[in-house]
Amino acid sequence: MKFITYDLGTGGVKASLYDEKLNTLAKSFIEYPTFYPENKFFEQKPSDWWNGIIQSTRVLLDKTGVLADEIACLAISGHSCVAVPVDTEQHLLTETVPIWSDTRAASQVREFFSRVNEEEWYMTTGNGFPPACYAIFKLMWLKQENPEIYRRIDKVLGSKDYINMMLTGEIKTDHSYASSSGVYDLMQRRMCPDFVEAAGLSADIFPEIVPSHTIIGEVTPEAAAATGLKAGTAVACGGVDNACMAMGAVGAEESAVYMSLGSSSWIPINSAKPILDYRTKPYVFAHIDENMFTSAYSIFAGGSSYRWARETFCKDLDVETVYQEMDRLASMSPLGSNGILFNPSLAGGTSQDKSVNIRGAFIGLHLGATREDMIRATLEGIALNLKISYNLLTKHAAVSDHMLFCGGGSKSKIWMQMFADIFGIEIIKTNIDQDAASLGAAAVCARAMGLWSDYSPLSALHTVEVRCLPDSENNKKYEKIFTAFRHVCDVVSDLGDYLATPGAKIN
Repeated sequence: MKFITYDLGTGGVKASLYDEKLNTLAKSFIEYPTFYPENKFFEQKPSDWWNGIIQSTRVLLDKTGVLADEIACLAISGHSCVAVPVDTEQHLLTETVPIWSDTRAASQVREFFSRVNEEEWYMTTGNGFPPACYAIFKLMWLKQENPEIYRRIDKVLGSKDYINMMLTGEIKTDHSYASSSGVYDLMQRRMCPDFVEAAGLSADIFPEIVPSHTIIGEVTPEAAAATGLKAGTAVACGGVDNACMAMGAVGAEESAVYMSLGSSSWIPINSAKPILDYRTKPYVFAHIDENMFTSAYSIFAGGSSYRWARETFCKDLDVETVYQEMDRLASMSPLGSNGILFNPSLAGGTSQDKSVNIRGAFIGLHLGATREDMIRATLEGIALNLKISYNLLTKHAAVSDHMLFCGGGSKSKIWMQMFADIFGIEIIKTNIDQDAASLGAAAVCARAMGLWSDYSPLSALHTVEVRCLPDSENNKKYEKIFTAFRHVCDVVSDLGDYLATPGAKIN
């Protein structure tokens, strides 16, 4: 018995082949583009997702020689906040659809909150991203801007639900993906009819919601011919990427916390109750496990800030070894980067910042500053900013005494040690690393096929590869630096507000 999972992300689809013990047998990655037709428009083609599924499936089967009839189940982790409109014949109604980062629906957000109390909406849905990111507002925009298309809608599907439809002909969603709709009631575990009505939409366009491990259908002969899979292969409903990553990283364990240190970076925690705070707005998704939620704070430019530093300061370094060389250079600068602080808000502010207009900044520059200092300040600044997220979580819930790291940043040992010293907790990296979402989807397959009765076996699949313990003296020094860093964040927030006022712009 083998499983194929698909991690349908912003940059492409990662397909993974697992055996019944959830050992990885092979992986494939197929890129697809994002389109930016106007300011704040971020679009992708569902047909590109489907072509990625077709190509990556054939790559896995060809690479391994595994026969199609050995594949017992498929499951997908899909990027959130998407609404793909289809008609009664299951035909796409638009060639492209807005993805999670699309914020074109600003006027629809204002219209909605003229009828709905925003605090009540947040405390019901846990939707802590900027509201325009959520699917309901994109649908309001579609109805107002393209009413002819809206009138033809039979159902709107999430990213992974569209692929499930292409595989099986069946239309369902799960609780985790529904929680990115903008109208899902976390505690009632259903779409909130009052919010749907306030949006001016029909409740009938939303799919039935089922548990993530539900077998929603089987691969059709048409999908089998396209992908190389066997007709009749079971397809589980799967989940939203945040929930699948939480499952793959830390399972369904209460208080377990991890960090995704990728282009954007976030710190989620598992809990039996959603963590809700209207002032700081952690964003919450229903977990893959029916009795759990995953709540998180994030920064928009984590790894991407470090990539900016690479492109700005290190153009002369060999591209193949640039990050290893940057680690070496950073290690040559002392703790505190010779007095330089870096605020990594290069992509704007989040709910944890004083203002969404916050600007990125280097503070404390002097004539003795070196490239080594700038690189180390970048690493420290990202970690210090994420400590704000971590501290906010600890105010709301007990957290485990260690944190697991996922994502590309976990490859840097010096950076992980900085996090341990700044956070004052043990930091670990395991063999799962960047495959957490894929493993979470594989766990869905294992439960769907009856191999697992719950998700407790997941922890045994992790093998610790790197363990960083905090240095108490370094932690004390970083606590003082953190106080200064918080002050810097407030100052550059105020500067951002000033520059955002009419007539004050300098660019």
